[in-house]
Amino acid sequence: MRKWCVHLLFIALLIPLLLVPVDVAYGYDDPVYYVNIDSEITKGLYEYIERSVKEAEENGAELIIFEMDTPGGLVDVAVDIGNLLSSTELKTVAYIHPDAISAGAYIALNMDYIYMSPNANMGAAAVITSDGNAADQKAQSYWNSKMRDAAERAGKDPIYGLAMIDASIDLPEYNAPEGELLTLTASEAVEVGYADGIVENRAELLQIFGYSEGNVQNVDKTFAESLAEFITNPIVVPILLSIASLGLILELYSPGFGIPGYMGIVSLLLFFYGHYVAGLAGYESLILFILGVVLIVVELFIPGGIVGFIGLGSIFLSILFSGQNIVQMAISLLFALTVAIVAMVILMKFFGKKMTLFSKIVLQDSTSTEKGYVSHPTRTDLIGKIGTTITPLRPAGTIRIENERIDAVTEGGFIESGKEIKVVEAEGVRVVVREIQ
Repeated sequence: MRKWCVHLLFIALLIPLLLVPVDVAYGYDDPVYYVNIDSEITKGLYEYIERSVKEAEENGAELIIFEMDTPGGLVDVAVDIGNLLSSTELKTVAYIHPDAISAGAYIALNMDYIYMSPNANMGAAAVITSDGNAADQKAQSYWNSKMRDAAERAGKDPIYGLAMIDASIDLPEYNAPEGELLTLTASEAVEVGYADGIVENRAELLQIFGYSEGNVQNVDKTFAESLAEFITNPIVVPILLSIASLGLILELYSPGFGIPGYMGIVSLLLFFYGHYVAGLAGYESLILFILGVVLIVVELFIPGGIVGFIGLGSIFLSILFSGQNIVQMAISLLFALTVAIVAMVILMKFFGKKMTLFSKIVLQDSTSTEKGYVSHPTRTDLIGKIGTTITPLRPAGTIRIENERIDAVTEGGFIESGKEIKVVEAEGVRVVVREIQ
């Protein structure tokens, strides 16, 4: 028990060290910065783009190019990225190579210039929920206004931007009749004014703005940013939490503190680390988590249940507050808890496992007769023996068997003193006799 607690406390105290922010300063002095948007749009991606823009501004860059190949992602993150790009004094260029779909199309519209490779596409930007269904009317209306605003600020006809998110707009000449979302090819985007041109490669794009490869500084993602981008993915979050819950549940059924426990703790550490780097989890979430761990450890020494439940609640709250969307995080947490409950049922029902940890704080043994625990010895040796009543049995009284006085009861009737009796039953201190006729 003590060793297990030391492990848990050590890991809990290690979390603040992992969450210490690391400032990255490169000190480059190139006029063109080149950034890759080559994944889903998550909060981790926002942190990467924000750092890239900040570095370009601080180092006197004249132009920042974003090469885009994204299937889209979180709408609220796309809006934040759009606000970031539209507020910078840098010239911003979107190089769509080959796709800027969904929220990616919105981000591209917030840049000063859009260039596309010959086989590139942009569009199909309808809002969908995490389960793949269309968003409600309120969310659709919000997204419509954002797309219209981005197109108008860029000096583009908003009808095409709205057709990317509203299937009711009829544009059959661009393969988007009513009921279909608009996705523009490179040539179509140039035709409707949504792209400034088509380029074969990066060198040709640089040449348009009067630069060469020697003027370019590539901004790569740090390991922390790549990890944060991966961990904050809506698909990865429930998987990571499920691994954590499954590992901790398996640890409850294992002696000592081994691989399952470390698997669960490491998964939680990765979860908080990724969300912290992405700017989603603050120190308040970390404090709640550590408090929950401490309360659970205290519960091991002060059984009662209340402290432990408060600790679990604190951990659950810390996870909920670490996400950008509490509802989505609650769904992920519910999924993880379901996995944990199923694992417990399987272990208990099919493998007959008992929680090793709980057995140390809860009395599992019972003082049954089968296990040799009795409050008074049962006189089974008296069964069948003959004796004499010393006092009347009404139905209780005293009998004598082989010069031993014994308290006894009848089967329900009355037996006078001096009568011959036979012992028919013995259980604990209760000796039952019957008169011999």
